[in-house]
Amino acid sequence: MEQFLQQIINGISLGSIYALIALGYTMVYGIINLINFAHGDVYMIGAYIGYYCMTFLKLGFLPSLVIAMVICTLLGIAIEKIAYKPLRNSPRIAVLITAIGVSLFIEYATMFIVSANVRSYPQITEGLLAQSFKVGNITITAQQVIILVVTVILMVLLQFIVKKTRIGKAMRAVSLDKDAAELMGINVNTTISFTFALGSALAGAAGVLVGLYYSSINPFMGVMPGLKAFVAAVFGGIGIIPGAMVGGYCIGMVEVLVSGYGNSKFRDAVVFAILILILIVKPAGLFGKNTREKV
Repeated sequence: MEQFLQQIINGISLGSIYALIALGYTMVYGIINLINFAHGDVYMIGAYIGYYCMTFLKLGFLPSLVIAMVICTLLGIAIEKIAYKPLRNSPRIAVLITAIGVSLFIEYATMFIVSANVRSYPQITEGLLAQSFKVGNITITAQQVIILVVTVILMVLLQFIVKKTRIGKAMRAVSLDKDAAELMGINVNTTISFTFALGSALAGAAGVLVGLYYSSINPFMGVMPGLKAFVAAVFGGIGIIPGAMVGGYCIGMVEVLVSGYGNSKFRDAVVFAILILILIVKPAGLFGKNTREKV
C-alpha cells in the first residue's frame, strides 16, 4: 500500500507538468481549431531559460520561473504572428504542416545555439527546495510540493482569467463563433495572440519545473512530453480547460503506475494506446460532446 501511495505522489508531480502543457494545446485548439505541435518546444525553451538563469545569472527558483514564463510568452506571440496568422484562412493541412515545421525549426535552432549536449540543472542543496518529508515509508520531496503548488496556483489564475476577466470573455466568445465575436467589436487577432501568450507562459513554467524535478534537459526534451500532453488534452476533451487538467493528471498517473508495477519500456506504448482507445470509444474525450458537422 505504501508503494502504491508513493507512486500516486510521483504521478501527481508528473501529471502536473503534463496538465500545464496540455492547457496550452487545448486553449489554442478551442480558439482557432489548431493543434500547435510547436507547443512542446516552447516548454523546452522554458527549461533552457530557467537553466541559464539559475546557472549563469545565479537567480533563485522563483525569479527564474517568472523570467522563463515571460520569455516563453513573447515566443508564443511571435510564433502566432509569424507562422500562423498569415495562414488564418488557409486549409487546415497547411497550418498543421507549418506547426510541424515550426517545431523542427525551434528544436534544431536550439541545438545549433546551445549544442545537443544534455545539460544538468543546478542541484539545490540548501534551503526549502532541498528538503524532503517522511510519512511512514513514503517520501515527499519539497520539489514535488512546489510543482503541485505552482501548478495549482497557475491553474486557478487561468480559470480566473478565462471566467472573470474581459479578455477571458473575449476568448470564450471567439471560441464559440469567431465571426459573431468580431461583429460584436471583439478584436479577434488580439484575443488569439493572448491565448498563445497564456498557453506559452504555462508551458515555460512546466519546463522549469521539469528541469528542477528531473535535473537534465536537452533540445529534444519537448517532443515526447508534448505528444503526451496532447494525448492528455484529447483524453479530457480537447478545447475544454478542465478536461486538459484532468487528462494531464490521469496520463501522469498511468505512466507512473505502469513504470512502477509493470515495465517502464511500455509506459509510452500504454499512453498512446489510451489515445487510440479514447478515439474509438469517445472521440470527443471525457468532458467533450459529440457534435455533427454539416457538409
